Amino acid sequence: MESPDFEVLLFGYSIDGGEVKVIDLACGERMPQEIHDALENDSVTKWAFNAQFERICLSKFLEYEHGTYLEPDSWKCSMVWSAYMGLPLSLEGAGAVLGLEKQKLTEGKDLIRYFCTPCNPTKSNGGRTRNLPQHDMEKWERFKAYNIRDVEAEMQIQSRLQKFPVPDFVWDEYDLDQEINDRGILVDTDFVEKCIEIDKVSREKLMTKLQELTSLDNPNSAVQMKEWLSDNGVETETLDKKAVAALINEVPDNMSEVLSLRQKLVKSSVRKYQAMQNSMCKDGRVRGMFQFYGANRTGRFAGRLVQLQNLPQNHMGRFGGSKSSYEM
Repeated sequence: MESPDFEVLLFGYSIDGGEVKVIDLACGERMPQEIHDALENDSVTKWAFNAQFERICLSKFLEYEHGTYLEPDSWKCSMVWSAYMGLPLSLEGAGAVLGLEKQKLTEGKDLIRYFCTPCNPTKSNGGRTRNLPQHDMEKWERFKAYNIRDVEAEMQIQSRLQKFPVPDFVWDEYDLDQEINDRGILVDTDFVEKCIEIDKVSREKLMTKLQELTSLDNPNSAVQMKEWLSDNGVETETLDKKAVAALINEVPDNMSEVLSLRQKLVKSSVRKYQAMQNSMCKDGRVRGMFQFYGANRTGRFAGRLVQLQNLPQNHMGRFGGSKSSYEM
């Protein structure tokens, strides 16, 4: 949403279960004032499948200041409702399980790829990097029909699930989840950059040392390392953490050193730091890291982007106080 290329192309909606309408914003149509007012009116309940997506995108469309969004407490999410019932977390999947009369159109992915992602510049397309409505009006009309069908499918899901309402306490938890995701978590960008730089230096040193010991082009390659071990009389089907840990205690010292260094090379990953860099908003905060009801059979949250719930645990030993000691 923070991309300078971001814009809302189509806006499909229904009022109180009435006829679905689509506003062709990309072709100059304007959102009716009553819809604009309803979006910002907390007494009007808004429904969507994965409502967070609509709410955040519309906040940008309505020109909210950076880091501020439409309040979540007047939004309800039919994806959360589907998850609460143990249904898939996709509109297509939920619709298939419920046997909806109006299913999500399967050609949608191709249309999204055509109109919503960059295209390769070629002679035939005039060197453009984006497909606009005028480049294929027939596809554009199908895209609008796809937008309408999505709203119809979402309404049908709500209708099918009416007898199984989501408890108010779950909606309260959803509101809290949205507040957490909207606020995000501030990243120490200087620390992250230094960690990535340290990892780069460390990996270069480990790689150089391993190349000297094994004469391999890429000691990080499992195939090359298994061949090197085999040439030295050690056979192993896998180089996973447990297998290598066991081999280290069984092989000669020179091979043990190689395996130990390779373990460090594999372990010294900074993917989480890179994920932080890739996911940061311009204010240095990462948002949208938690998926409410991500595990729909248990209702627990699921991680997204940085996967904060998978950070290594920090076990602290005992420390003394003036009158007592504590175990953390």
